[in-house]
Formats: sequence, structure tokens, C-alpha cells
Amino acid sequence: MGNAMTYQAVLLGAAAMLAACDNGRAATEPGRQLNGETDPSAPAYQRTLETRNDVEIVRATGDITDGVARYRALFSKLNPNVAGEQDTSGRREINWDGVPATFTNNDLFPGNFFNVNSPRGALFTTPGSAFRISNNGYTDVNAAYAGEFNTFSPPKLFVARGSTIIDVTFAVAGSGTPARVNGFGSVFADVGRAHSTTIEYFDAAGNSLLKIAAPRASDEKGLSFLGAKFTSPIVARVRITAGDTPIDATATDNVKGAGQKHDIVATDDFIYGEPRAIR
Repeated sequence: MGNAMTYQAVLLGAAAMLAACDNGRAATEPGRQLNGETDPSAPAYQRTLETRNDVEIVRATGDITDGVARYRALFSKLNPNVAGEQDTSGRREINWDGVPATFTNNDLFPGNFFNVNSPRGALFTTPGSAFRISNNGYTDVNAAYAGEFNTFSPPKLFVARGSTIIDVTFAVAGSGTPARVNGFGSVFADVGRAHSTTIEYFDAAGNSLLKIAAPRASDEKGLSFLGAKFTSPIVARVRITAGDTPIDATATDNVKGAGQKHDIVATDDFIYGEPRAIR
């Protein structure tokens, strides 16, 4: 991937991998290998691929283009935005930019938009109050956000209101038939604190399969990517925790200054496997 360095590790079990991902610094710090040792030659951009017997994990920070491409390549192709179960080896994507003005820069975005309006089999809920799509980096919510949130695919971003949690469930696109996927990944804007931003994967019974942390932003662009792909479609729900503080007119991002720390994070592209009916 150009002059970007690649670090690869094979972890022998879920417990070992979760320890590396969520207890050690290796999961979130750019420039660190999975054994926690600093690699002095690592550039600002880092892409990592971790594997175990049933899952591959891709992380990227800095110029995340190659990391996103690596994750996309784990699927055979991009499926069209149409109803019905498409190529089961393929993927679906959401980049928010086709969301109409009716649902942009307000708290009106419906959680079923990408199953009903644009059938891609993804449904969103939150313990917060609403969802918000923005084409101005949320500066209409708080002018202090100017320059805070950059995009991977401009101009729109996605957050929950009143919470940092976004729950994603899946259906056969355009239907009410519950489905599972074999992977899910997200682009994040402005991850500033280790372990503030995570994706947790659940099976149909509600059991946690995996929880992984996004790497901190490593350059002024401020983008990170995190995704996992399983060998079979076992993921029925994904919980995204984007930062530790939701956007608000009175909330500002503060990860280094004096006082209480706040990490406000937005999401950009979602990439996930073709939703397949639970049979």
C-alpha cells in the first residue's frame, strides 16, 4: 500500500484478541505493534490486519484510503442499492451523501431510511433522542465545531443526538425479514481518546462476539477506520460507540486541555456484508 507499513498478527482465540484490542494500548495507539512495543519507523499512517480463526480486523488512521480499500477487498463486490438479498459474498455501503435536504441539518433522519427509502438492509436505533445528518460539520449545532470533523466522502456525516451510541440491526434489504451480516466497518471523524470509540458485534441471541476500539486520529485530517469481517454471517446487531460525549450546543471537544475531557466523534461511511435472512 505505497510506503505505508503493514503490521499483521495472528491471535489464537477470542480472549487473547480481546485483551489485545481492549486492555492493551496496541488497539488504539498509532505506531504500536500488537505486542505493545513501539516501532520507531512507523509512519503517521498505520494500517493493521489482525486475524483469528473466524474474523479479520482492519484498522487505519491518517490517510485511511488504503485501509478502507483493504476492508472492501474482503468482500467480493459492492452490491446495488436495491431490495432483496443480493450477492451474499458482496457488501453494502452507506455514505450519507444521498440523504435529501429534508433530513439534513435537523433531527428528523429516520432510522429505517436505509431499509425503506434506499433499501440497503440497515436499521438504526439509539438510546438518545434522534439522529442528525450534517453537511456543515455540525457548525449549525455549535459554531465551535468549525474544522473539527472532516469527511472521507464529503460532504455529510452522521451522529446520534443525546447519546454516543448507534445500534445497527439488519434486514433483508427493503423487507421486515431479520438478517445477519458477515462484517461491519465504519469511518470515524476526530477520534481523540484511546478506547472512546468502539464497535461491538452481537449474534442473534444477543451474545457479544467481539468488541474492538478505533485508533486515535494521527494527523490533521482526523480520520480513523475500524472494521471486522467474520467467515460466516453471524452478526445480527452492531453497537457503535462514537466518542464519550454527544454533539450539543454546549459541548466542546477537549482531549488535551485543562478540565474535564470530552471526545466528540462523528461517523462517515458504513461498510457491511450483504444482509442475509436468518433461517
